[in-house]
Amino acid sequence: MPQIHIPQGYTSLLSIYETQKAIGLLNRLFEDKLSGALRLHRVSAPLFVSSTSGLNDDLNGVERPVSFDINGCQETAVVVHSLAKWKRLALKRYQFQVGEGLYTDMNAIRRDEALDALHSAYVDQWDWEKIITKEDRTVDTLKQVVQEVYQALKKTEKYMAIEYDYIEEILPKNIFFITSQELEDRYPDCTPKEREYKIAKLKGAVFIMQIGGKLKSGLPHDGRAPDYDDWSLNGDIIVYYPVLDIALELSSMGIRVDEDSLKKQLELAGCPERAELPFQKAILNKELPYTIGGGIGQSRICMFFLRKAHIGEVQASLWPEEETKAAAEHGIELL
Repeated sequence: MPQIHIPQGYTSLLSIYETQKAIGLLNRLFEDKLSGALRLHRVSAPLFVSSTSGLNDDLNGVERPVSFDINGCQETAVVVHSLAKWKRLALKRYQFQVGEGLYTDMNAIRRDEALDALHSAYVDQWDWEKIITKEDRTVDTLKQVVQEVYQALKKTEKYMAIEYDYIEEILPKNIFFITSQELEDRYPDCTPKEREYKIAKLKGAVFIMQIGGKLKSGLPHDGRAPDYDDWSLNGDIIVYYPVLDIALELSSMGIRVDEDSLKKQLELAGCPERAELPFQKAILNKELPYTIGGGIGQSRICMFFLRKAHIGEVQASLWPEEETKAAAEHGIELL
């Protein structure tokens, strides 16, 4: 039976109908705050791309994309895992300028996801990307943008707390920055997830930087594909979520690879052959803009701000029968 943790006495304070109305309000509100803070313009985005384009994200490097053929097309299509690479290409095609960016509603299928109260096979998130200069590829730039995203989250929570009496503001005034190596040094006997929980509970909201490369222990904090984030200039926004007493990741973001970091990371990951793919070759040839970008989970945001105990309360997806039964036993109706 799935390991479903529901707090003692939990009950949703909104009906399914009220929840849907709240999701609509929440999505419109946060989208407006985010796009305004980062100077982003909304664009349409693909659900699938060509399997040979190199545009689909490999996430941790082992997930299998959903693939299918299309009548009349020679290429095999793959459903996207995310749009990190596509967005960078789109910024060039759509002729965005330095300081401008795009965002889109990204929908994806992750067939190999381990399903639980936080993870679904269906992914919905705001994917955003913004052009920067090569000189802006710094930790200071990364921190500044993280602060802007975090303030959008803070303003959204403040509004929702006014709109709904049961919602209290729990995000701290400031987000805490720490590198994955500093976190390992602080909690050397803990697993990465245990470290995230300890620091999130201590600080309320943290941005864990430099994810993907190996730490002193010989292991990375978490896996990252080598061809979109620069592992020295990326990270995750994680908050403490008291409803489930967990560390909850709301966003993964970072400054994207340049020609030097891409070559280095492909070698470290043992896949230098990817340099011959069209997207990766364009980076190595300096044909694409330098960018910073990320993804912010829509259902995660809704779950957090509406104080839900299961992501299936705010997202329609497919769940194992055991998961549905376990949720029902706790009075939770999955969509």
